[in-house]
Amino acid sequence: MIAVDMDGTLLATGGQVSAVNRSAIAAAQAAGIEFVVATGRRHCYAMRQLRALELPSSNLLVSSNGAVVRTIGSTLVRRALMTRTGAERLFAHLGEFRNALVVTFDCVGPDGEDERGALVVEELEDLHASIEKWMVANEPYIEHTKPIERCLERGLPIQMMLCGTVERMRRAEGLLRSMSGTYFADGEGPTPNGEAEIALHRTEYPERDLSIVDILPAGASKGAALTLLAEERGIALSEVMAIGDNWNDLSMLEVAGHPVLMENAPAELLTMAGARGWAITRSNDEDGVARAIAPLLPGEDPSGERAEMAVLGAL
Repeated sequence: MIAVDMDGTLLATGGQVSAVNRSAIAAAQAAGIEFVVATGRRHCYAMRQLRALELPSSNLLVSSNGAVVRTIGSTLVRRALMTRTGAERLFAHLGEFRNALVVTFDCVGPDGEDERGALVVEELEDLHASIEKWMVANEPYIEHTKPIERCLERGLPIQMMLCGTVERMRRAEGLLRSMSGTYFADGEGPTPNGEAEIALHRTEYPERDLSIVDILPAGASKGAALTLLAEERGIALSEVMAIGDNWNDLSMLEVAGHPVLMENAPAELLTMAGARGWAITRSNDEDGVARAIAPLLPGEDPSGERAEMAVLGAL
């Protein structure tokens, strides 16, 4: 099994999957290797790029950093929801960061599309300043609700995210971790009697001075989703390759027998990967995913050099 992140990994800077990466993925699947996409994007937003891959409808898509698993054909496999009390406590505690908050609901229809209200915000201005292109692209799904507590009338969210500068989001994460009575499922805080309520996952883009703090139901992570999928299919984790580029990929890189980090990852994460002996592949603009997959293709030497040349020269 190969699990691949999207932004900064499978997708080039322009937001598309290169022909070389598509060729490598097709070759791996032809060789009987299961291909799974694991992304922080919600299902609907991920499918905008994934439709071009023409993957089998039964292929799995882990979305919202592990909170939801669906097939490419939109069939729900599993979903984790935040609790109402946990969501209310978060709203009450966020203070100055409420204007950086997006709340996500799982509203995917049979066609893979969302409806308006899948994304709920209280304020628009700061979010447009931080993630303008994302806000414009997702406008059909965004509902402006004030106070944001009212969004819980529609159900329970699968995810919340805070967006802003790296410095501001580190302060926001610190504030969240100071919440009395809230326990985190990521090893950064106490979890007495297994009573973790939420998990935090950080993604940073230092070159854009942008950071995203994802707030998820306890136990939801790419690593947890990948572990369960492998178990269900009778695949040992030693036979799983995970490819990612950022901190929200760390959980799946840690559980996979073959972790691969992109060259364009944050410097601190590259240092960690080096210390742990993880493979580092080329950047997302240099078909790093294809280069990582190439050694797995059958009939090639262990170094994968001929496979890599075949994949990269196929076009």
